[in-house]
Amino acid sequence: METIYINHDNLADWQGKANACVMALGFFDGLHYGHREVIKTALRIAKEKGVQLAVMSFFPHPKSVLSNGEKQVDYLIPLSVKEKILRGLGVNTFYIVEFTREFAALSPEHYVKDYLVNLGVIHAVAGFDFTYGSRGIGNLERLMIDSGGIIDVTKVEKVACRGEKISSTSIRERLAAGNVEELPDFLGCCYEVEGMWDGQTFKLNPYYTLPAPGKYAVSINIGNLSMLTEVNVVEKSLKPVTELPLYMFGRLSIVWHQRISEEAPSSRPILKVGGLSL
Repeated sequence: METIYINHDNLADWQGKANACVMALGFFDGLHYGHREVIKTALRIAKEKGVQLAVMSFFPHPKSVLSNGEKQVDYLIPLSVKEKILRGLGVNTFYIVEFTREFAALSPEHYVKDYLVNLGVIHAVAGFDFTYGSRGIGNLERLMIDSGGIIDVTKVEKVACRGEKISSTSIRERLAAGNVEELPDFLGCCYEVEGMWDGQTFKLNPYYTLPAPGKYAVSINIGNLSMLTEVNVVEKSLKPVTELPLYMFGRLSIVWHQRISEEAPSSRPILKVGGLSL
């Protein structure tokens, strides 16, 4: 899979190199069941048409840009993990468009022409609530018109869990509430974060989100080794309940299984994450 970072300055170069493709559109944070349905649908259509499958996402999150940084988005996964998952889903090209206020101000027609038609898109696939262009006034109903009839469109309807729409927002809400045991029904797996443990401090990698304060049952993975244990979370800080073995040192991941209690014991020192000391 080829990952291509697109901005206003290099757009014309990538337009000149583009081949015919089916494109899945969305931000795709977390790559949950709803996102995967969009990509699976796009892959099926790409195979039927004998063209490549492309995915277009945007970075940073539109909410943080349009609010001038006042709204901080709790990302679920970094771009590197998003790339790895998309590669496994059969994507050929991953476009990451730099989301700026200038990009957000594009008319729907301008966006479709420059970022879809001129990148070789012959069929676009997105979720039912996907919007584009200035003030989000573009939608899938008008995309074919905005493309001058060049692009066919497939809308993927809502994917739900127990009647609730599966979305990145619903996943963030469960993390904020500490309900990590519910996330496999949305993500298809337990939520996992990566970071660095130096024996005293766990430094969370950027673009992950820790769950709400409490005590959790987790798996800690390093290389091919894994151990079940418990950790305490207080605000942005994390500490294993028991001392980790010496081989659990360096870059590792934490898989969140279940919250055991809503409050971590205050008598235990909580180590800092990313420089925040408590």
